[in-house]
Amino acid sequence: MKSEKISEAVVRRLPVYLRYLNDLNKREVATVSSQELGQKLDLNPAQIRKDLAYFGDFGRKGIGYDVSYLIEKIRHILNLDQQINAVLVGAGNLGHALSNYNLYLRENIKIVAVFDENPKKIGTRISTLTVQPMDEISDTIKSKNIRIGIITVPDVEAQNVADRLIASGIEAILNFAPTILKAPASIRIHAADFTTDLLSLAYYLDNGKDESADDREHEDK
Repeated sequence: MKSEKISEAVVRRLPVYLRYLNDLNKREVATVSSQELGQKLDLNPAQIRKDLAYFGDFGRKGIGYDVSYLIEKIRHILNLDQQINAVLVGAGNLGHALSNYNLYLRENIKIVAVFDENPKKIGTRISTLTVQPMDEISDTIKSKNIRIGIITVPDVEAQNVADRLIASGIEAILNFAPTILKAPASIRIHAADFTTDLLSLAYYLDNGKDESADDREHEDK
């Protein structure tokens, strides 16, 4: 792996590659070229080669990439060759949906605990998990070696939840609350803001498709 810092844009593309490679593997496709990947994923083949080259020399000239081997390598890069436990805070509709979807995940990131402060929700079942009270969160994170926190609470509660997760040893947070969280530089936070994405999508309805295509072509590298 190169010593230079890997951009977030590169890291975010790796799961896209992995998802398509898994599909090829299901269909027993043995090799794939960057050209084929680019056509299917609507990405520049040169960008794909550059992304993968940050982590090693995985392709063979004239042949392309061995699908099974590249899957193994990307999974290792993304730490998916081990189980990573996650905790979800907020047992509302979104929390239910994410917890239920957790059953169908093929990768090794698993929601292993769900918490809420609403007494009516504590003790109820979501899929295979029982909703726990917030005062158990620290012990549960430690005992289950949980590294990722998922926040699905209202925005006014999100920062307090984040603080408790971080204090309990969480290393990264996926935040679905429509607010910006403050955290130490050592804590990685990704925002999943449906509202912002939807509103920004509306901009392109009356501004043509050329601008959107140009944005994709000049995406951060």
